[in-house]
Amino acid sequence: MALSDLLSELSWRGVVAEQTPGLERRLATGTPIAGYVGFDPSFPSLHAGNLVPVLGLLRLQQAGGRPVVVLGGGTGMIGDPSGRSEERNLLDEETLARNTAAIRAQLERFIDFNDSSTGALLLDNREWLARYGLLDFLRKVGKHFTVAYMLDKESVQARMAGGLSFTEFSYMLLQAADFRHLYRHHEVELQMGGADQWGNITAGLELIRRAEGPSPEGVERAYGLAFNLLTDARGQKFGKTQGASLYLAAGHTSPYAFYHYWINTDDRDIGQHLRALTLMSRDEVEALDAEQRSHPERRVGQRALAIELTARVHGEGVARRQQEIAEALFGERVASLPPERLAELQPELEPWEWDSAAPPGTVFELALASGAFASRGEARRAIEQGGFYVNDQRASDPAAVPPDPIAGEFYVVRTGKKRYLIGRRRPG
Repeated sequence: MALSDLLSELSWRGVVAEQTPGLERRLATGTPIAGYVGFDPSFPSLHAGNLVPVLGLLRLQQAGGRPVVVLGGGTGMIGDPSGRSEERNLLDEETLARNTAAIRAQLERFIDFNDSSTGALLLDNREWLARYGLLDFLRKVGKHFTVAYMLDKESVQARMAGGLSFTEFSYMLLQAADFRHLYRHHEVELQMGGADQWGNITAGLELIRRAEGPSPEGVERAYGLAFNLLTDARGQKFGKTQGASLYLAAGHTSPYAFYHYWINTDDRDIGQHLRALTLMSRDEVEALDAEQRSHPERRVGQRALAIELTARVHGEGVARRQQEIAEALFGERVASLPPERLAELQPELEPWEWDSAAPPGTVFELALASGAFASRGEARRAIEQGGFYVNDQRASDPAAVPPDPIAGEFYVVRTGKKRYLIGRRRPG
């Protein structure tokens, strides 16, 4: 993909919300451009809502541009009112440093941090923001903005009624200072971000125009591009504090939960997600979209989405394991999984333990030990009515001896069609 094709690529994928005048003309020149996205390091993981701007950086790199990542070690200590209804907690330097390291590791799965002219650059805005003194900042940044200009921003207006501290009110000036610093010292001409960042992006453009003056060539010095926010089927945006909290770090959202979120994507959203969140070509996406509409029961779109995103975030091997688990769950053959998969799956469902010194002697005892039923009577009725399975075998006699545990360690219990409880032999 050529740089001149970048906007049309992003447009058919349905991710462009706003762009400033002249951007299309600038990209059409084919001259390499550096573009940046800022990420909030207030948590040790990016989330699914960050995937659109992250992929924006990746597509810029693929087109021959240079992606620049700014982690807000400085602004993260202040807080951003954009898209929020309450003020962030302020963080200490140790926490920010730890979170920054974790986020870089996640970004390395998407963009290439090499030493070439298109290699991604990662910066922490503490490096330059911390050097400002108060009077220096007011003279070099604050004097270029009126209070009326700042109050006119939608992100500020949305918070005024509920209370907005001066600390957060000043956030847009700090982000504007970021853009000017990057423009001056790293030749960054483009800032990208979510649509809720549009006010901050345009504040940066305003500072560059006022501080640098008109360009000699009579064209814009810098540009902005905002992406549509990723939303779920209920219309809520993906994020850390609202909507779907789907993290990219396995310690906060397990690969199982991550994969199963996408495999259960609403049919109405699958086309949008395939366009916005994958690297599939237009032909591939349109073919999947057509098959999805014709045969939704096959869930080809969901399967393709889940495997690609999980492979990108957690690795190919992890994605294939989750695919294997999902197919076993949908096919009602969980007991056929190898022991190592059962060990991986057990904590994700309704885990329980059984005592090897006194193992369940009957199906009824096993049903009680699993915790699947609220009472002895309910357990007995479910078994007698054929609604209880052990190791994928229907168990209809409460007094029957249960099958041997899988690999001497696991019992897979199922009630109804989809509720699984995996029991593991208690250690010791």
